[in-house]
Formats: sequence, structure tokens, C-alpha cells
Amino acid sequence: MKQTQKRIVLGVTGGVAAYKAAELTRLMIKAGWEVQVVLTQAGAAFVTPVTFQALSGRPVFTDQWDARLDNNMPHIDLTRGADAILVAPATADMLAKVAHGLCDDLLSTLIAARDCPLLMAPAMNKQMWENKPNQRNVAQLKEDGVTILGPDAGDQACGEVGMGRMLEPAAIMQALEAYFQPKLLRGKRVLITAGATFERIDAVRGITNTSSGKMGFAVARAAAEAGAEVTLVAGDTVLPTPADCQRINVKSAQQMLEAVEQHVPVSDIFISVAAVADYHVVNPSEHKIKKDAVTMTLELAANPDILARVASRADAPFCVGFAAESEKLLEHAEAKRLRKHLPLLVANLVQQAMGADDNEVILLDDAGQHKLVRAPKLDIARQLIAHIASLYQRSTKQV
Repeated sequence: MKQTQKRIVLGVTGGVAAYKAAELTRLMIKAGWEVQVVLTQAGAAFVTPVTFQALSGRPVFTDQWDARLDNNMPHIDLTRGADAILVAPATADMLAKVAHGLCDDLLSTLIAARDCPLLMAPAMNKQMWENKPNQRNVAQLKEDGVTILGPDAGDQACGEVGMGRMLEPAAIMQALEAYFQPKLLRGKRVLITAGATFERIDAVRGITNTSSGKMGFAVARAAAEAGAEVTLVAGDTVLPTPADCQRINVKSAQQMLEAVEQHVPVSDIFISVAAVADYHVVNPSEHKIKKDAVTMTLELAANPDILARVASRADAPFCVGFAAESEKLLEHAEAKRLRKHLPLLVANLVQQAMGADDNEVILLDDAGQHKLVRAPKLDIARQLIAHIASLYQRSTKQV
């Protein structure tokens, strides 16, 4: 499913990171967005207008005296109707110009004349980034309401290592998508569990399940996009941490419980997505158990029910559960919701959800059933977060 179409004016300035702007243009076009590239003279020394025209499917503007527009005012017309201007890469020179309102080329002039939000992705040598005048300019831009994306730390084209690298195109694209999401949970603290737990049998073996963590991580990203302060308690998974989320890695159900109980008192919403093992081995071996016998007997004991414990607290946050069933989905899921006294439960079939990149779920609450048709898990997560925000706001008004 493509993102809702956005119209972006992409300003490309003179830095070696300009090559990343080409990939960023491709990603925005792939998402179904309209991209109008404005290239500075220095930017054109790194990547030609032809490249951006081929990628965007639109003529590239480089000159403030460009007469292709009827009124000969590209600095006015190019931003009218745009959802945002993004400058990537943004050199120290361009940051300084914008911070001080200087207008000596098309890009700086249209930024001054804009009637839409401005985002800038800095890219420069580490000394240039740390230079005190540059830091003053960045601080001024933030105070003026400009969104600064990055920079990142790492290897630089000059051979040095440090802060100043432009964010990778995929990271900038994620930041753009997040920027345009409604901030339905702004200022709220959301605690989320995700992934599978691992119960040790011996030094190399354990009991786990096929949960990939993809749904829980998508929910964490969607909550952060909605403006929440997100703490993600993650079981066994190699997934990268979603942007703007605090991550706590755990292994066992007991470790997950301890991490959750530590953060529950300061959380407004708890979303239990993790596939937590129901049992653990009573006496796990410190060493690898040798295959000497034909059979092996394990003594198992029940793990704590993390969601039930949190929901039964006197100071319980707004609790959301997940139910992964292999049969009788609605019957088992609704029984779980009522048993644990949950305002909302997300029901899905194991066969369709575990390890997949998309999902189909049914939301169960006091008002009944709400089906979310099959879609990428991030799309499902965004719809879920919107539903949670609505229920949460109603619940707080009733208190």
C-alpha cells in the first residue's frame, strides 16, 4: 500500500552526499509522492539535473531567473501547494543562509518565500558540524520551527570519522513518513513488548516460537510516529530499533516481566504484542546436554502472565493485548479479552501473522469487532494506534 501522496520540494546543495539525494528521490517516487527538485549551482557540480529529472519525472529548477513559469517566479510558485520543503543534503552554507534569512539563489529565496514546513538534513565534515557558528545556526533554525534530520556519525568522504554524515535515504524517508503522521499520542508514554521469548534448556538449546517481532516493532514505530515516548521491550529478534524508541533487550519471560514492571508505573498505555512462552524449564542445565539417551524429559513450570499482571494493577495503564490463535479466532480472542479485563484486544491467526510482512487483524473492544483488512504490518500498526488513541482519549474523559 502506497503512502498518501505528498508533494515535496527537494533542495539539493553542494556536498558529496548529493548522490544520496538521488536515491531519496527514487524512494519518494516509489511511495507515490510528487518530487520537485531544486538544485543549487554547487549541487549540480556533484549530480546533474538530468539525473534528478529522470528519477522524478519533472523538470529540475536551478536558476531563480528561470522563465519556464508564466510569471517567471519559481521562488514563489514552486512551494505553493507543497506539503514540505526538504533540503538534503544541507550544507553549512545553506544552514547559515536560512538561519539568517539570506537569499542569493533560487533555493534560499524560495525557502524564505515558502508557505509550507521546512526540513533540513545536514551533511558536512565533523569540524564543520561542530563549528560554533554552525551550532548556533542549527539552534536558531530549530527555534524558528525548522525540523533538523540528523546528522549521523561515521566515516566521512574526507577520510575522517565523526558526526556530520547525512542520514541514509531510507532513514530520511522514514523520518518524512513519521513527520506527516497525525500526532495522536503526543506526550503520552507507551510501553510495548515485541518478539519471542527464549526459555533455556541447556547452554545451547531452548524453548521459543516463530514470532519475528515484526508486528511489535511496527506498532512501536507507529506509536513513535504518533508523538509518543516509546519504550520497547524486545525479545529474541535481529530487527533494527525503530527511530525515536528506547529499546530494552530481554531473553526470558521473567526478564520481560521485570522490564515491564519497571516501566509500567510511568506508562500511559501498555501494548502487549510479544509472543511470550507459556512455560519455562524448571532446572535448565548450565552445560550442553549430551545425546546419550533415546528420550529426554523436561520439567516445565508456568511463566507469569505479563499482560494479566499489568491489567490487574491498581495503577494499570490503558492495556492492549494481542491474541494469536490457530482456530476459533474470535471465540478464543474475546474470551481472553474478557478474562483479562482488557479495553482492546487485537486478534489474528497464527498461520497468517507469524513471520509475515503483512497481516489481517480484528480489533475487539466493548463496542464490538473492527476488521483491518490485510495490509503491510506498518499500515496495520498505524490504524491500530489511531484506534488506541481514540479509545484512550475516551477512557481518560470518563475518569
